[in-house]
Amino acid sequence: MMVLISNISSRTPAVPNLPVVDPAVWSANDLDSDRSWIYPISKDHVHELVRTVARLKAADIDLISITPSLYKMSTLSPYLWQIKEEILEGRGIALIRGVPVQDFDRAEAAIAFWVIGQHIGVPVSQNAKGHLLGHVADLGGKTLENPSHRGYQTRESLPYHCDSCDIVSLLCLHPSKSGGESLVASSLSIYNEILNRAPELAAELSKPIYRDRRNEIPKGKDPWFLLPVFNFRDGFLSVSWQGGYILSAQRFPSLPRHSPKLIAAIKLFNKLAHELSYAMDFRRGDIQFLHNHVTVHSRTEFEDYPEIYRRRNLLRLWLSTPDGRPLSKSYFNRYGHLEKGSRPSGGVVVSNKKFSTPLFP
Repeated sequence: MMVLISNISSRTPAVPNLPVVDPAVWSANDLDSDRSWIYPISKDHVHELVRTVARLKAADIDLISITPSLYKMSTLSPYLWQIKEEILEGRGIALIRGVPVQDFDRAEAAIAFWVIGQHIGVPVSQNAKGHLLGHVADLGGKTLENPSHRGYQTRESLPYHCDSCDIVSLLCLHPSKSGGESLVASSLSIYNEILNRAPELAAELSKPIYRDRRNEIPKGKDPWFLLPVFNFRDGFLSVSWQGGYILSAQRFPSLPRHSPKLIAAIKLFNKLAHELSYAMDFRRGDIQFLHNHVTVHSRTEFEDYPEIYRRRNLLRLWLSTPDGRPLSKSYFNRYGHLEKGSRPSGGVVVSNKKFSTPLFP
């Protein structure tokens, strides 16, 4: 029997070996019955956003150079800050519905997404190329079997994971012909259930575990890094789940082989992620935000339309929140570019490369 703590309006300090009490502990039924995590934008919001995008485009400013000092939105900004509060302090999931992408060209859609995202966090690099604006689209011929390929470049179903940043955001420009459902689960609920079913496996996932960098290697670092799945600090539990990267790290012969207990823990985590997940379809103009420290996400395999202009395409932002929760020192093993004592900001370390915001995959 599952032990889920839902509908909690306040957080109590998270302590190892005890169930977590937190607003980010939820089930699929919770999201279904209380849809306050979906935020429609009003006509006034749309008009303000459209005017802002038009002004910024007319100013001919590079997307990467657009900062909050260059625009002011008196009605939409407070609404977005409210959404940020829900992401960081609430369920860890939010969906903005109604961004008028059908009225934007590609550059305008990117500006709108960039401006909205800047209300939530600071964009960071998503890959070794230094892309601050990413694209989730099938590039053809790429599979997860190749360690140099990333899941967002394929049409394959993806294993449950979280991304290497505080918040990940997706703007749907075009949905797929079929499939491509977004699957999201509370990683805090998963922790509680593992603790209930097999506390020894919760302890196993609290130890440092080798992860594959998938050939995105910072200067002076190994092609792998160590990071526990369950990380406690200052009363917060932050979960870092990258099951596929944990498994692919076994391609390095110098690393220790997975123990039967770790294998069992990996299987149980994935099983519970599937059991506890909430499925959603993307509509054009949807923007999804996920707090990576309290959620995991996946995607079902999808089929594209034959016409290129109708193919599934999502813009993506990885966002850092300098005012976010405290993170354990173990996270520095993933983010080797920060000075000691700084809060890990997330993103993929880029060596000798400039950041960029490509408008197309």
